[in-house]
Amino acid sequence: MVYIFDTSSFKVLGNYFPKSFPTVWQKIDLIVSEGKLQSVREVLKEVEYGNNKQFVLDWVDFNKQIFLPPTAQETLFIAEIVSIRNFNDLVSEKATLQGKPVADPFIIACAKIKDGCVITEEALKPNAPKIPTVCQHFSIDCSGFNGARRLAILKLKLMDKLPINLYVEKAFSGKLITMFSQKF
Repeated sequence: MVYIFDTSSFKVLGNYFPKSFPTVWQKIDLIVSEGKLQSVREVLKEVEYGNNKQFVLDWVDFNKQIFLPPTAQETLFIAEIVSIRNFNDLVSEKATLQGKPVADPFIIACAKIKDGCVITEEALKPNAPKIPTVCQHFSIDCSGFNGARRLAILKLKLMDKLPINLYVEKAFSGKLITMFSQKF
């Protein structure tokens, strides 16, 4: 499966300092080399436009090949998304007028066409123009980098093949507390 990263998930990666979590970054690099971590050109613009940590910006700059332009099929699917009244505001008028990048419909379309999974930190809000809501409407896999329901999809994927075990300590207030230990 291919994972299509939203800007919010790149921000979460900013919590994993490479010197403190080298295995996380090694696994991310492995997933990139396998072609399983991708994003869209508009996310690249949002990451560069937004307030991100320098090591994330450096990593993004080194991995620009993962930020893909939309295909013709994706463009047609974007039109289908915005034709639904509740989802018109995925592209806000304010962002358009200010010339800010808007990645959400591109991320969703990319995941739909590639039969991938959107990785976002946005929350599901019924009838709201949010990535998880749109994904649910179109039956597109959607998860996040952190959180209890997201563990099985990405964190374990990041940790397999690496010399650490991941233990779930507690699911507490919607957040997953994890503990890492070296394998012996």
